[in-house]
Amino acid sequence: MNKRLDSPLAAQLVELVDQIATIIVGKRAQIEDCVACLLAGGHLLIEDVPGVGKTTLAHALAVSLGLRFSRTQFTADLMPSDLIGVSVYERSKETFVFHPGPVFAQVLLADEINRAGPKTQSALLEAMEEHQVSVEGQTRPLPEPFFVIATQNPAHQIGTFPLPESQLDRFLMRIELGYPDRDAERALLAGTDRRQMVAALSPLLQGDALRALQDAAAAVHASAALIDYVQALAECSRGGAFAHGLSPRATLGLLAAARAWALIEGRPHVLPEDVQAVLPGVVAHRLHGEGASGTTAGKQLIEAVPLP
Repeated sequence: MNKRLDSPLAAQLVELVDQIATIIVGKRAQIEDCVACLLAGGHLLIEDVPGVGKTTLAHALAVSLGLRFSRTQFTADLMPSDLIGVSVYERSKETFVFHPGPVFAQVLLADEINRAGPKTQSALLEAMEEHQVSVEGQTRPLPEPFFVIATQNPAHQIGTFPLPESQLDRFLMRIELGYPDRDAERALLAGTDRRQMVAALSPLLQGDALRALQDAAAAVHASAALIDYVQALAECSRGGAFAHGLSPRATLGLLAAARAWALIEGRPHVLPEDVQAVLPGVVAHRLHGEGASGTTAGKQLIEAVPLP
């Protein structure tokens, strides 16, 4: 039953991951996590030390998908209006004209999100959940698709504000890039500047191709036994080993991400291995307990719950 899909959609995904992998060397699994998160309709949080390629990954993904990209550097003095936009009175028109902020993009990179204050962090909540913002009593829809990639520095670094749990839960996945291995770093040192390489990339998708990929991911078959396995993982997380177990939103996100991962792997149905592949990223920012946090929480659940 491990038949692989032989379709233009599967070929597009392979080409997409391959292209981004020429920029972010030696991090194919993290690239596939990022693509799976987007196909599942979620938002991505990348936590790592500065300088390992977080911003470059986000930019390369946006360019490869042919999406409008916007980057905002979150700082302590960034205000919500700097992100959402503001109305300015124009004398020639004798009225207030709304000037949209960087949130009105298809891919928004919120760089170092935990360096901004809580008020600005919370300004993203409605945008991430509802794909719209409310400005001066008026609701304004955001472009579709709308995908937030936020980066944050480790919490122990100076000048960081922890994200509230309500906002963390809006991110479908949290991943780490980590330092490159010796061969990958050698390729970086001997190769072309990554910013130049990103600028030279060509979009691989046109028009509604991304929507077709997202629809195809949602249509990947999940058997009753597979859904039982997802439920068993969620129930195990609620058994007392962690401060808070997985919410229904997290469980739905886990299944959606597993469907997307199966599509990337070229399969028309979800296997337990697909669930296990995305589980660490889905639970990394949600499960905290004695002796388990981050990716170790995912590994602990995988070891505790038998395969169906």
